[in-house]
Amino acid sequence: VGKKMVVAVTGATGFVGKALVDSLLADGHEVRVLTRDANKARVTMPNAFFNGAKFFGWDTASGKIEWYGALKGCTGVVNLAGASISDPWNEQYKKTLVKSRLQTTKRIVDAINKLPDKERPSLVSGSAVGYYGVSKKATFDENSKPGNDFLSGLCVQWEAAADRCETNYVTKIRTGVVLEKGGGAMGKILPVFQLYGGGILGKGDQVVSWIHRADLVNLIKAALENPKTYRGVVNGVAPNPTTMAGLCAATAAATNRPNWLPVPGFALKLLLGEGATVVLDGQRVVPKKALANGFEFAYENVEEALEAIAR
Repeated sequence: VGKKMVVAVTGATGFVGKALVDSLLADGHEVRVLTRDANKARVTMPNAFFNGAKFFGWDTASGKIEWYGALKGCTGVVNLAGASISDPWNEQYKKTLVKSRLQTTKRIVDAINKLPDKERPSLVSGSAVGYYGVSKKATFDENSKPGNDFLSGLCVQWEAAADRCETNYVTKIRTGVVLEKGGGAMGKILPVFQLYGGGILGKGDQVVSWIHRADLVNLIKAALENPKTYRGVVNGVAPNPTTMAGLCAATAAATNRPNWLPVPGFALKLLLGEGATVVLDGQRVVPKKALANGFEFAYENVEEALEAIAR
């Protein structure tokens, strides 16, 4: 571990945020959790609280002042906040998906921009591979153009909000499907397999660009430690994308469960609403920048990632 960092994190109570906070604390860095309700977050993250993380809320009587104070002295800020993409969508929830991301990003960027030039921390802000739209044939790297569906539009706006930041180094991590037990896509898929009733979601030939949560956490840490090298867009995906059929087969193998009948697309659409596109349609995305920067993935293939997860 290099020099000690002071890192503020939004979305810290989430599936990736929690793991990031624990990892930063374990490495001896100082962590400041920026959240809506500081007391609630302390309860949700007892581990972080006991290990010395500080918590700052913004809906307290003092308004959003706590966040502004919290950024003073930070070396980096990680912005992961946003309503879950894998929950069922409807028109109302789509508004929530956008608003939750844009609002938090605007708050963070405003707070960083208020600091004197020399005191502004680097910013690592979330985005998603949904940026590229949906395709069965194309391969996307960091220079590819955005798609034209709802999720692409969301990512374009989310990244633009981060780019308003007047700090020297802004990194936008376009994350794939994050794999680990206890949440994210696996939180939905694993239980189905553990009940013996796994099965391919949709047709099975859609591409899944995925990353193991441990690798994503390390990638975010690499961007915090080397903001200059990681500035701009970074695809947060493993080097070997899979297909939905491949993901289900690997899950079946790792859980010693049969890979049962496919779950038809229409059933998923009923379950997830428009959010089914995230599971039913995919895109092949490669981590060109991470590999060029010499980043080492612990899990390059979905089989080894799932072996580790199912253990």
